[in-house]
Amino acid sequence: MVATARSARRTARREQRRQQLIDATMKCIARKGMGSTTLSDVASEAGLSQGIVNLHFESKDNLLTETLRHLADEYKAQFNKTYEKSGPGPAEKLLALIQLDLRPSICDRRKVAVWFAFWGEVQSRPTYRKICDERDQYYDDIVESLAGDIIADGGYEGVTAESVAIMLTSITNGFWLSYLISPKSFDRHKAMGAVLEYLCNIFPHHFSR
Repeated sequence: MVATARSARRTARREQRRQQLIDATMKCIARKGMGSTTLSDVASEAGLSQGIVNLHFESKDNLLTETLRHLADEYKAQFNKTYEKSGPGPAEKLLALIQLDLRPSICDRRKVAVWFAFWGEVQSRPTYRKICDERDQYYDDIVESLAGDIIADGGYEGVTAESVAIMLTSITNGFWLSYLISPKSFDRHKAMGAVLEYLCNIFPHHFSR
């Protein structure tokens, strides 16, 4: 029993340290960029020794990969929670998922900067590409499925579920980029209003201004 408790405490401390280092990595990337971020920078930001960074991640590449995986897992968890709690219809679920992408916990300038930093590296980093592609495909599949249900329910013609999913993804990425570049002038309410206007135009029986 005592040994089990000690093991649990060690595991908790290990996870706490890893999360501390991942948070520090995101801060460094957002401030300095991925290429300029060093293990020494991360250790300093976290208030730990570089030896601790090496102990937990062994290399910068491992640390960066785990940072990206953490971001993807965090997003997926909030995405799933929003999907499950919203509804009951596909229109309500779709609107809730779009609102999620503009929520401060997701549309956070530091996180957005880190996302774009990793997206800029996917061409030369197969591991990053795999993580990003899995995240994007999961999102797109659900959004496309919801759009398909709305189209079927409303008998809409001249629009496909795939085109709606592509458009909504492009809009979200554009909003994130706008927020990254001009955080002071970015207005979440106006951004949401623009998305709602698009949905009203293609799905007038399901969305209203």
